[in-house]
Amino acid sequence: MPHFILEYSSNLHEKLAFQTLFESLHKYLVSTQAFPLGGIRSRAIRCQDYRVADGREEFAFINLNLKIGPGRDMALKKEVAEQVFKIFCDWMEPITKEDYCQISFEMTELDPVLKFNKNNIHSLFK
Repeated sequence: MPHFILEYSSNLHEKLAFQTLFESLHKYLVSTQAFPLGGIRSRAIRCQDYRVADGREEFAFINLNLKIGPGRDMALKKEVAEQVFKIFCDWMEPITKEDYCQISFEMTELDPVLKFNKNNIHSLFK
């Protein structure tokens, strides 16, 4: 944990540089000292089947979800959510200047009883 999961309409695919966004998000989370680098992962999922508003082909959407493990206080979560959304919107600015696009972000804290992890990468970053 944490996981960034990005879903986006396929009409954005050629316009987006995912690794640039993921690098910025990972660096930011590590800078907070509240998230270990070895647990951060990101992925982008292209949605071929979608409809935005009245269905115009040029309309697009992109949604980022950040899943985090439990245990961080609300002030930190709020700060992280605001900064992640800013990084995300700044990255999308070249698109939103030229095209119509719905941008959304949500941070989800997972239940400590129902969340399970096994990660042997952490030891590489200690």
